[in-house]
Amino acid sequence: MKWERIPLGPLQTNCYVLSSKEKECIVFDPGSEGAKLNALIQSRGLKPLAVLLTHAHFDHIGAVDEVRERWNIPVYVHKKEKDWLASPELNGSHYFQAGPIHAGPADEYIETGKPLTIGPFTLRVSHTPGHSPGSVSFYHEETRAVFSGDVLFKEGIGRTDLPGGDHQLLLKSIHDHLLELPEDTLVLSGHGPETTIQDEMDHNPFLNGF
Repeated sequence: MKWERIPLGPLQTNCYVLSSKEKECIVFDPGSEGAKLNALIQSRGLKPLAVLLTHAHFDHIGAVDEVRERWNIPVYVHKKEKDWLASPELNGSHYFQAGPIHAGPADEYIETGKPLTIGPFTLRVSHTPGHSPGSVSFYHEETRAVFSGDVLFKEGIGRTDLPGGDHQLLLKSIHDHLLELPEDTLVLSGHGPETTIQDEMDHNPFLNGF
């Protein structure tokens, strides 16, 4: 199995496509530019099985409906953010100048604390709130990667000044659910380059001394 990072939209939000040798795939956080993303998926000869959302901020959901409708696949989100897809006030687009962004309701609600299996993919799902109330992180053991959304970045952490943000809770989420992963785990963040758990333990100034 392999993953591909596809930065999309004005904020260059990282969408990820995790694919198997049989060309089945899962799409994480299709934030914008749905036509471009669908064309890329088609050019790779992939068959999407689901859209998984690390959280429902506007820059992570802008192409949800285009991808869902093109491939006729379900969208998963944590139940704490089930109303965010349709609400510019909740998903944050109301506060920015890009205009209101919304999507249809999710098809499935993510259950944390147990494996999520979709086709050939099995992911360990952890509830990692702090950046937003329903933020989740998806750990894929086979590729030794965690899709962390806006929880943890290379030498940074998610912002907590938007509605529902909580700085101390975010640090606790990182400590309890991400730093306990194997040190060579790749951290695939919602923005910017990948990093590893080891590198963040050693160099992330927000985590020193926590």
